[in-house]
Formats: sequence, structure tokens, C-alpha cells
Amino acid sequence: MTEDDVYRTSTQYRLWSFTPESLALLRATTNATAAEGVKAAVQSLKAVTEHQDPSQDDLAAVGSEVDCLTIEEEQRIVSYYCLQTLNFVDFCEYPTNVKATAVQYLKRFYLTNSPMTYHPKEIMPTAVYLAMKAEDNFHYVKSFAEKLDNITTEDILAPEFLLTQGLRFTFDVRHPFHGLEGGFMELLAYANGKGQAGPLVCMSPKEIRDVMLGLTPPPGSSTMVRNVKELLARIQGAHGKAKETLKTSALLTDVYFLFTPSQIWLSTLLLVDPPLARFYLETKIPATSHLNVRLLTILQKCADTLRSSPAAQPGKEEKRELKRIDKKLAQCRNPQKMDLVGMNKAQKRDPEQNGGTGLDDQVAKRRRLEREKSIKESEDLFGPAIAHTGG
Repeated sequence: MTEDDVYRTSTQYRLWSFTPESLALLRATTNATAAEGVKAAVQSLKAVTEHQDPSQDDLAAVGSEVDCLTIEEEQRIVSYYCLQTLNFVDFCEYPTNVKATAVQYLKRFYLTNSPMTYHPKEIMPTAVYLAMKAEDNFHYVKSFAEKLDNITTEDILAPEFLLTQGLRFTFDVRHPFHGLEGGFMELLAYANGKGQAGPLVCMSPKEIRDVMLGLTPPPGSSTMVRNVKELLARIQGAHGKAKETLKTSALLTDVYFLFTPSQIWLSTLLLVDPPLARFYLETKIPATSHLNVRLLTILQKCADTLRSSPAAQPGKEEKRELKRIDKKLAQCRNPQKMDLVGMNKAQKRDPEQNGGTGLDDQVAKRRRLEREKSIKESEDLFGPAIAHTGG
């Protein structure tokens, strides 16, 4: 089984990989569904508060007054809170994998949920807390809550099951960081005359190093490397820039949904040092091969997506626009979904009155079905459990 075969069995590939068209369609559907839900909830609330039973035409008129977010506005507000997630995790000095996983949880959740239904400000802390557990960097919820202003442990725990539902109970996120480190270890070995080319490329270690010494300079430089020491410095410089791109642009754009982890890290190298990236590919696949041309085309698309990343620090115009969107969001939130703590409590029954289960029958049944579905999906990858026999 190849590495590609292994990746194709992952939940990231099976559940969270899209074409640009299917991704856009999913977001459009989510936006339309949420807008309908907001209008229906507002109609219902006004009918109750006014103590009357208006006609359907009257209710429709009330709902039509709600100015809902557009798809683009939803994307901008989610992107802003993804950026806030990066800043918060950096402030807490949590590892990079926690930061990257938390952002992906937030982005995955808002593929099928709208900010109009659940505000990102309320989901973000829970996404970070869940990512800490998933990435084996667990902290007690009380100590975690103390790092946030005006946030209680209930505020963090209340949306947790809601978030896991939105993630379809899949917590594994395949990041490109390990691939980046492995690729640059190979490049350093090539520069030292110790690396071996792929089986389809006939080049000795010395020939590889000689070709690297003759590569054209990266963007922003006009100086050719003159020796191995300068070549190693060039590789280290490209590594630092590529890693920073993975920690920012790769997390703030849709590349995780559209490309594989290996394509993402190779695209960051293509972005910061195109001659070095093309040479690296040629040590694996001959330059004349149609596979090389096809892969370069894919990597260029990924690099273009990375270039479209929002700024790490929004400018004045962007801040003004975000404030406008946030004010609009305050007027078009679903009133039935605003109190997540209250919703969480409402989903539980008094254990003394309900046989000690503490759960609504409908909720318990849904959770059981979701667990069974998750177990079945895991068996597709690992096979069914081994049966124990007596004797």
C-alpha cells in the first residue's frame, strides 16, 4: 500500500475533500438553509411575543424583513475568527499542531453551519479546547477558561457535542508539516552530496549537487550560490518561509479542502523558491514526463490559492467592513440558537425523573446512531473487531 493509498482511506480525504465547485455549492446550500431558518425563527418569535396568530402572509412579510448574511459575508466573518484563533493559540503558546487543527475544526464546522445559526465567537474556544485534546495537549477546562475573558467552563463545554456533530465525529486532521520537514531533509542531503534520486531519475549524488549549485536564484535575489555553504543557507531560508506560509496562509485559505497535504507543502516551496521546487520534483519524476507537468499545474493552482490568503493583520478598510458585517450578523442571528448553554441544558432531562439516564430519548437515540455510523466507518479502514472464542 502506497502513501497515497493510505491517505485515500483517511476521513480527511473521504469526508473533507472537495472540488472548488462542490465546495461553493455546499456553502451556498448552508447559507440558504440558515437564512430560511432565521426567517422562520423570527416569524415564530414575533407571533409569540405579540400574542396573536397572524396569517401566513403576515408571517412571511415579517421574515422577509430580515437582512441575512450573504455567502461572502459569512466567509469573511469565519475567516476573521480563524485569524483570531491563530492569535489566541499563539498567545497561549500552544503547539503549532493545536493551532492548525483548531482552525480546521472551525472551517469544517462552518461548511454545514452558518454564523447566523451559531456565532463563531462562541464556537472558537470550544474548537481550540477540542483540538488540544485531539492533539494530545490536554489542559483542564477550568485552567483553559481562565485564559479567556468573560468565558466560563459551561460556555466552552456547552457547544462541544454540537461541534463534534458538525465535524461528523472525525477529529483526525492531516497536516503538511511533517511532509515539509521530510522534504527539506532530502534537499539538505542532496546539497551535501548524499541524497539519492527517485527510481525513475538517473542522477548520481554528485550530479544532483552540481545541478543544485547552478539553479537560478529565488525571487527577490539575483545572486547565484557559489558553494555548498551558500546552497545550504538558501535551503534553510526557503524552509523558514515555507513553514511560515503553512502556519498562516495554508490555514486561512481553502487549500486543506482542495489539495492533499503533500501538494500543500510542495506548493509552499514553489511559492518561495520556484527553481528549487521544480528541481526537487525532477529528482522524483523526469522533467519530460507528463506526470511532472500535471503535478506542476496542480501545485501552481494551490500556490495561487495560498496567495489569496487574507492579511494576518486586517487593515482599516477590512476592519470597517468586518464591523459592518458583525453588526448585520447581530440583526440576523437565529433567536432559537443563541443561548448555547441553555440549549445544552434543555437537551438533558432531570435524571431523577427519567430513569437516571439524564438524556432525552430522541437525543440518546440520535447519539447511538451516530456512534454506530462512526464505528462502521472505522471498520471500513481497520476491519471489524476480532471475535473472542471460548476454549
